[in-house]
Amino acid sequence: MNRLTLNTCLKIAQRLFPQNCYLCNAESGAYPICTECQADLTLQSIHACPLCAHPTPNSDICGSCLLSPPAYQRTLAAYQYHFPLDKLIHALKYQHQFALVDTLINPLLLAEYRADALIAMPLHPLRLRERGYNQSLLLANAISQQNGIPVLTHAASRIRNTPSQAGLALKFRKTNILQAFSADPAQVSGKHIAIIDDVMTSGSTLHSLALSLIQAGASEVSCWVVARAVLK
Repeated sequence: MNRLTLNTCLKIAQRLFPQNCYLCNAESGAYPICTECQADLTLQSIHACPLCAHPTPNSDICGSCLLSPPAYQRTLAAYQYHFPLDKLIHALKYQHQFALVDTLINPLLLAEYRADALIAMPLHPLRLRERGYNQSLLLANAISQQNGIPVLTHAASRIRNTPSQAGLALKFRKTNILQAFSADPAQVSGKHIAIIDDVMTSGSTLHSLALSLIQAGASEVSCWVVARAVLK
C-alpha cells in the first residue's frame, strides 16, 4: 500500500470512528485534537524578523540577522513553541502520532509563499534507523499533497552524525552542525528551495543546510517550520 492510499484510509477511518483529543481526551470527532485545545495553540506573531521569524516590534530584521545574516532568505513559522504545541511535536517525533501532521501544517498552507521544491530536514542514516522515520519528511509530504510543490527526497543528506542540538549553548550549536550536510547540484541548482522542519530554535541547523544548498547552486532558500522557539 503506497503512502497516498494509506493516508486516504487513515482519514476515512478518522471520520468513521470519532477520536478523543490527544491533549485533553475529550471527544474531538474526526480530528486529533478538540476545538478548545486547538484554540490554545498560539500562532506565530506577524511581527517578526522576516529572515529568522524571531519576534521584533515592527517586523524589522533582528539584530542577530543584521550582525550575522543566515544563508536562508526567509522563515515562515506556523506556531510559537510552547505548551501545548511542544507536546504535539514531541508526540509526532517520538510517539508515532502521525494523525497530528495536518494540524501542525495547516497555518503554513494558508501562507501565500511559494517555492520550486521542498526538502525535509535530513536525518543521519543512523538516527533514521534508530527512530524509524523522519518527522520532517512526513510534514513535507503532507504540505506537498496540499499545494503541489514537489518534495526532493534525495537532494540533500546529512553526512555527519552530530550530537543533538538540544541542551547545547548557542555558540556550541553553531560549531556542532558545521559541514553536516551535502546537497546535489543537479537537483537544486537554480531553484528556490523551502526547507521543512518541525522546530527552529537558534536556526543553526537550518543555516547549515541552507548554506550547503546555496553552495550547490540553489537560487534562494526559505525555511518553513511548524514552530519558532525563542532562546531565553
